[in-house]
Order: sequence, then structure tokens, then C-alpha cells
Amino acid sequence: MQIDVTFPCDDGHAMRAVLTMPDSTSGRRLPALVMVYELLGLTDEMKRVARDLATEGWIVLIPDIFDRGARPLCIARALRAISKGEGQSVDDLEAARRWLAARPEVDPERMGVIGFCLGGGFALLLAMNGKYKVAAPFYGEAPDPMPRSCPVVASYGARDTTFARFAPKLQKNLETLCVPHDVKVYPDAGHSFFTHTPRGVLGYLGRIGPLRAEHHEESARDARARVVAFFREHLEGEGARRDATANDDVA
Repeated sequence: MQIDVTFPCDDGHAMRAVLTMPDSTSGRRLPALVMVYELLGLTDEMKRVARDLATEGWIVLIPDIFDRGARPLCIARALRAISKGEGQSVDDLEAARRWLAARPEVDPERMGVIGFCLGGGFALLLAMNGKYKVAAPFYGEAPDPMPRSCPVVASYGARDTTFARFAPKLQKNLETLCVPHDVKVYPDAGHSFFTHTPRGVLGYLGRIGPLRAEHHEESARDARARVVAFFREHLEGEGARRDATANDDVA
């Protein structure tokens, strides 16, 4: 089930969002993800990705962080927030997390963040705030330094000459922190390899530019499998074992 919702930001702004629920919750409180979209915003493709993640039993919220006026200004605000590590967009994402954590279907102890492109940068930024169990950035800008982090599963495309350079830095940061991680660079993929890029002029420019932005099915399948396995271990964790124990007790 996928529905349009709003949640209150700290300044009272009612921000639009899309909430995606698994087909069945079985009366249990489920792990949940804050999903931060790519530069193109809240597209049908981002909604499709959320529906796909929900099939794994996770509740997914996509906050529309461009819901504060003209898109160019919102994008500039978001990029500045990633660069500075603070700002309106960071505050809005925290408000989204709190709203999601307070829902009765959600286990607030099992919250993750996943992001793409611009959202990948936010996913790595939020990985450091101590409020998420796991983060899955796709082609995200790696912050420096990283004083702390939750477990991270990160994916980059080697043909993306703009963002692939962040993978070694992220790998080194996480190794230094002794944090569980899985950072992989796909040799045949570029930027946005996980999603289906737009057609037309915009898609063409993305493919021929330094990002080499284009869907790469083989890499996307492998990245999805890695994210799911990593989330099973680090997002579900104790909660999944508690559920299994409860089911055994009932049986």
C-alpha cells in the first residue's frame, strides 16, 4: 500500500511525503526506512523503489524535501546542508524520522536510511547522528571526517567519474571507525545505475556526461541483494530474533 501523507516539520510546515507499507504487517511492529530521493525529486521511479523495498517487510517513508518553494532553491538548500552537515533539509529529515518512528506499525528501534545521488549524501550524513541502525547510500558524497557511523552498505558505479572517487574515502573512514560496512564499486555501471533514468534530452545528457547516468541491470540486481542481506543483519537484528522467539512461544 502506498499513500500520500504529510508530517509536521519543526517550524510548523506540513511537508508532503509518500508512505509505503508492506502488504501484510501481521500485527507486528516493523523495521522502517527513511528514503531520500535523488536530484530529480519525488518521481514515479522513486515510488517504485519504495514499493520494491516494502516487499521485504519494511515500511518506507519518502519525505518531499523539495516541498518548500521553487525547486532550484530547494536543491541549493539541500546541497548546502550536505556540505555543512546541518540546515533546513537535515532538520526536515529528522522530523520525518520522528514522525515515522511514532507510527504504531513501526519499531522505533529498527530504523534505517537509504538514499540515492543527493539522497546518498544525506544517507551518509544521517548515518553519523546515532539515530539509525543502518544506512544504504547509493553514489553519495562521503563526508570527511566521520566521527562515528552506523553500519553502512554503499554502492557506486566506476564509470561515474564524479562520485566513484568517494568510495575509497568512505571505505577508509569506516575501517578507521571499525564499523561493519560493505562498500562496492561496480566496474560497468555509472551514476544512477540502480534506478531507471529518464528518457529524452535529460536522460541523454546524463548518459554522455561525466556521471554516465544509466540503469545497469546486473549491477542493480547485485546491489539490491547486498542491501537486503545487510539490512537483514543490521536493521532487523535483535528485533527479528525477538519476533521468532515470540512465534515459538505462541506455537
